[in-house]
Amino acid sequence: MTKAQNNVLAIGNAIVDVLARVDNDFLDEHGMPKGGMTLIDGGRAEALYAAMGETVECSGGSAANTAAGVAALGGKVQFIGRVRNDTLGNVFARDIRGLGVHYDTAPATEGPSTARCLILVTPDAQRTMNTYLGASIDLTPDDIEAAAVAKAEITYLEGYLWDQPMAKDGMRKAIRLAHDAGRKVAMSLSDSFCVDRHRAEFRHLVEHHVDILFANEAEITALYETQDFDGALQHVRGHVDVAALTRSEKGSVIISGEELHIIDAVRGVNVVDTTGAGDLYAAGFLYGFTHGFDLHAAGRLGSLCAAEVISHIGPRPQKPLKPFVAEAQKA
Repeated sequence: MTKAQNNVLAIGNAIVDVLARVDNDFLDEHGMPKGGMTLIDGGRAEALYAAMGETVECSGGSAANTAAGVAALGGKVQFIGRVRNDTLGNVFARDIRGLGVHYDTAPATEGPSTARCLILVTPDAQRTMNTYLGASIDLTPDDIEAAAVAKAEITYLEGYLWDQPMAKDGMRKAIRLAHDAGRKVAMSLSDSFCVDRHRAEFRHLVEHHVDILFANEAEITALYETQDFDGALQHVRGHVDVAALTRSEKGSVIISGEELHIIDAVRGVNVVDTTGAGDLYAAGFLYGFTHGFDLHAAGRLGSLCAAEVISHIGPRPQKPLKPFVAEAQKA
């Protein structure tokens, strides 16, 4: 097996994030399940956007956020995701490349416009997402190049992609190509509502095709249909090589076979917006994992990256992440 040229290949929905602060009444008024991600059509997207008031806009998407985090740490990373050849598509491509992520997926020349995610942040820092998938649903198996997968140590898949049949086929292709090349496959469960939609298929993936799993407490308990986190942990222990399970203020748990590492949450963080917390945790962990860190240090780096991103509005870090690399290894 040849040495990997990239640390991570991230595959996911290419989305422009639109964030706004709202109160709980806004969610009730518009019929939104708090803390979840709801797929919406173009008309609903326009109506909600008009009602949101002042917004912050930036390129986003779960796997793209992770790719940006890996690049910010100094890792080599590529992203695959489809946009339209429109203004937002150009903004997305320019932004993610500017962050140091290799991105060359050809834009769609017809069909829906570039995807956007309307993110409502309530005073408790929870984020409720309404996503218009737009051009991102045009991602197909043809976009998954064997050479890109083979030269990445880890192919990282976003669970949200499973909502689209063609993208689902693309994920299956990426998994096959990665394992054929002797590489590892990592996957994020994305959110508990996504797990509810695809539980049986996700459990099959976790049991048979995923090497490294990322999930929060709500997602892992939803996967195994239990309210008991410890019970879910024992289930997943035998299914993947490594599971990185985040628990908000309780920190995270890393399990690998008989190994179990409890990572404390970073103290003294003023939580402003949890958007991107799981994405940046995955970025830190994947960087550490691909740079020879032990599992505890990789988890610690994930926690430090997540702590930075929840201290402000938006899913991308505003402070340099590279100093965390040394800090994580000291802990």
